[in-house]
Amino acid sequence: MKKITYFLFALIICHNLGYGKKQNVSVDLWPDGTEISEWFKDTTPVDISKLGKQYRVTDWGVVNDGKVHTQEFQALIDKVAADGGGVIVVPEGTYLSGALFFKQGVHLYIEDGGTLMGSSDPSDFPLTKTRIEGETCLYYPALINADGLDGFTISGKGTIDGNGFSYWKHFWERRKWNPKCTNKDEQRPRLIYVSNSKNVQIEGLHLQNSPFWTNHIFNSENVKLLSLHIYSPAQPVKAPSTDAIDLDVVKNVLIKDCYMSVNDDAVAIKGGKGPYADAFMTAYDDVDLSKFPEIEGNGANENILIEDCEYGFSHGCLTLGSESVFNHNIILRRIKVKDANNLLWLKMRPDTPQRYEYVTVEDIEGNGKNFLLVAPWTQFYDLKGRESTPLSYSDNITMRNIKFDCDNFFNVKNREDQYHLSNFTFENLDITAKDPEFHPEYIENFTIKNVNVNK
Repeated sequence: MKKITYFLFALIICHNLGYGKKQNVSVDLWPDGTEISEWFKDTTPVDISKLGKQYRVTDWGVVNDGKVHTQEFQALIDKVAADGGGVIVVPEGTYLSGALFFKQGVHLYIEDGGTLMGSSDPSDFPLTKTRIEGETCLYYPALINADGLDGFTISGKGTIDGNGFSYWKHFWERRKWNPKCTNKDEQRPRLIYVSNSKNVQIEGLHLQNSPFWTNHIFNSENVKLLSLHIYSPAQPVKAPSTDAIDLDVVKNVLIKDCYMSVNDDAVAIKGGKGPYADAFMTAYDDVDLSKFPEIEGNGANENILIEDCEYGFSHGCLTLGSESVFNHNIILRRIKVKDANNLLWLKMRPDTPQRYEYVTVEDIEGNGKNFLLVAPWTQFYDLKGRESTPLSYSDNITMRNIKFDCDNFFNVKNREDQYHLSNFTFENLDITAKDPEFHPEYIENFTIKNVNVNK
C-alpha cells in the first residue's frame, strides 16, 4: 500500500481565530471564534398539548379514500386560524392534498401510521410568486407552505410523502427530447417551504419522495430540523433535484439527528446569484440595480449547525452553492457518511460575487467520491452585461478529525481568475484515496497537520 504523508507542510497560525491562545474548552465556538448560543443546545420536542385545541382532519371532511382533499384541508387551516390557533392532526391512513397554506398559530402533527401525501396533479399546485433557485419568480408552491409565521411547528412520527414518481418520470421524458431541460422548464412542487418566518421547528417525521426540493427555508431565522428521516430514490427512477434541506438567506439554523439520502445535495446553502447578487451588502453607485430585479430577496446565511446526522447517498453532504452569495459560520460535525459524491462541495459561480467563510467540517467517518471539491459552477451562467467577471473568495475553511475513503482527496480546480482560496486548515485526517493528488499551493496560507493519505 502506497502511503503519502503530509505533516506540518505549512504551519500557518491565523491570529483572528485565536489559535495558540488559551481558551475555555467547555465553550462551544463558531469557526469565527464567537460563542454558540444556548439556543442551539435546546432540542426539547414539540409538545402539542401546549399548542391549543387539536383538530383531527377526519372530523372535518378529509377522508382516506384516494381522492384529493385540498379544499377540506385548507378550510380547516383557515378555521383553526380564525378560532385562535391549534393543531391539525393527521391520523393513521393516507390523505391526499395539493398546496396548503398555513397561518399564524396553526400547527401540523402527523401521527404514527399517518401520511399526508401530495397530489400527482400539478394543477393542484397553482403557480404563485415564490423563491426558487436564487430568484423570485412564478413557480409551483410546496405541499406545505408557511409564510410570515412565528412559532410554526410540524411534528409527529408519521410521513409527509410528495408522491413524486410521476413528476420525476415527466422530467426525464422531457430530458430525452430536450437534454438541456432544467427545473424551471419542468416545474415541480417542493415538499415544505418556510419563508419569512422565525422560531420554526420541524421534527420526527419521514419526509420522502418530494417532486423537487424537500425542505426549502427562505429568509427565516431560528429554525430547527430535528430527528427527520429524509429520503428520495436514486434508482430505479432518479428523483431529480430532491435536495434534503435548502437554506436560503437564513440565520440560526440547527439540523440535528437527521437521516438524509436523496438524489441531490443533502444540505445546500443558497442565497442568490447574478453579477450584482451581493447588492444587499455592496454599494454599486454606478449601476442601475432596478434593471436586475432578480436580486430581490438575496442575502446572507449565518450560524448554521449540522450535527449528529447520518447520510446515505447524496450529491453533497454540505454544498455551498450553486446560487449563494455570502455564508458565514457553518459547522458540519459528528456525522457518518455512506456513498456520498462529495463531503464538502464549494460551487464557485463565475458570474456571481461570492464569499464563503468560516466553515468547519469535523469528526466525520465514511466514504464518498470527493473529500473536497472546489470548482466553477456555470449552470445558467449570465453576466447580464457586466463587463468584468466578479472575483469570489473562500477562506477560513477547516476540515479535521476525519476518517474517509474516497476516489479523490483534493479535487480543487485552480482558477485564480475566478476565485481566491485562503486560510484553509487540514488537521488529523486519515484518508484512503484512489487519487491522492494534493496541491496545497492552490491555497494561500494552508495549515496542514497530521494528514495521512493512503492509496
